[in-house]
Amino acid sequence: MRTSGDRIRHAISFEIIGILILVPLGAMGFGMHVQDMGVVVIFGATIATLWNYLYNLGFDRAMKRWRGTVHKTMPIRAAHAVLFELGLLVFTLPFFAWYLQIGLWQAFVLDVAFVVFYVIYAFVFNWVYDQVFPLPKGA
Repeated sequence: MRTSGDRIRHAISFEIIGILILVPLGAMGFGMHVQDMGVVVIFGATIATLWNYLYNLGFDRAMKRWRGTVHKTMPIRAAHAVLFELGLLVFTLPFFAWYLQIGLWQAFVLDVAFVVFYVIYAFVFNWVYDQVFPLPKGA
């Protein structure tokens, strides 16, 4: 297992690097000002971090109550991921539409693009992180 310090380094570096990549890519891809994209990306990252904590805490408590365990089967993992993204969408979609003064459909497309980016980014980031900061022996 990783230490608490390593987990904090991982979380902070994940968010900072993600923001530094997504802001200019998003601005170019959606034809928006970098400042506007910066606001929505930082807002989205902040909400995602808070939602991640609250959602996983609630999901684990529900699993413990309903199933007697927090161990997830593959179907439960799939539902867990989809429900997380839907919950995040509830928080980010209205803000994106309001702040950028765009329609809900455009905000939805932007949000989906963020999700696709972060799925790919998380895979690459975690692989590189494990190469740069390998797990301790016997982890």
